[in-house]
Amino acid sequence: MRTGYRHRSDSLTDQCPLTGDEGVVMNIPQALSIFPAVILVGLSLSGDARSHEQNAAARTVNPEVVAGFIHAVIESDRTLYTTHVVDRMQETGTVIASEAWESRNALPLPAQMLLLSGARVKEKDTGLEYRLASLLPLYQKNGPTTDFERNGLAAVEREPSQPFTGYVTKGEKTHFQAIYADRAVSKSCVNCHNTHLLSPKRDRKLGDVMGGIIISFPVD
Repeated sequence: MRTGYRHRSDSLTDQCPLTGDEGVVMNIPQALSIFPAVILVGLSLSGDARSHEQNAAARTVNPEVVAGFIHAVIESDRTLYTTHVVDRMQETGTVIASEAWESRNALPLPAQMLLLSGARVKEKDTGLEYRLASLLPLYQKNGPTTDFERNGLAAVEREPSQPFTGYVTKGEKTHFQAIYADRAVSKSCVNCHNTHLLSPKRDRKLGDVMGGIIISFPVD
């Protein structure tokens, strides 16, 4: 019976069983001899694919991690400004911190410094924004502007150790927002809120959650 395939161990030239053309046909020992090389090539290509996937994954950063980095910088700068500049200057009588800092040649209050920094970052038009907000603000402009912010500020007041995060739509873009608890870290913060004419709460103390730091950036 003709099968269209003839095995000959003494020759590499034979008729192709599919086309009838003369071609190269390897016997079993010869085929086995190149099998490891085929496996190695396959593993190499598979490894390259995995490597590309791993590199792509490494370039994709979780937005919660990014927000955490940004908050760490903001919170550290504000704490150091409060304790090493404002408190120290006022204790030595060198200069005071005042809400009317421009007219009085004084230092901006810590909350004002953060708001000024956030406004400057917003001017750069990178999409990154951050600001202070509170459910009991001295000025209405520093209150929540959306239900997300309102719910987030309430959440971090209940559980200050956990940020409130989510996605919001601004225009045609999707933004990631994170709200972190903002605590009173110095006497100047407490005294300002307890003595201010517009303050809705006058029994603040050190460590209290005064509001939240709201961070927002596009994730498109």
